[in-house]
Amino acid sequence: MLFRSVGRIRVTEALDLDLGEGTELERWRCNRCAADLGSATANYKEACLLFDRDPRDIHGRFPGDPEFSFSPHPDWCRIVEVYCPSCATMLDVEYLPPGHPPTHDVQLDLPALRARLATGAGGRA
Repeated sequence: MLFRSVGRIRVTEALDLDLGEGTELERWRCNRCAADLGSATANYKEACLLFDRDPRDIHGRFPGDPEFSFSPHPDWCRIVEVYCPSCATMLDVEYLPPGHPPTHDVQLDLPALRARLATGAGGRA
């Protein structure tokens, strides 16, 4: 679901698309502090703070059985938390193989979106 407000569209819980004027101004923004997170044609995570977590820190052991856990092994999986560099709002969390870059998981058809908004089609995707 996309929410529209004065040149901005809500894309995720904490990520907005700022349409601005002209295609060169289409930017990702944190919707908590309005920090610029880069071009809307690029991966917003490249402008963010990344925290690489050991899965064992997230998935603890079961009480009474110190050997058993549903935690992925840290040699096979890492948990990457993505934060706004300005206000530290968490924007995303990913489970990735070690060494894998953050995924480019939000890619919009910006010309089609602009055309749809110009016709008054509204804010639902």
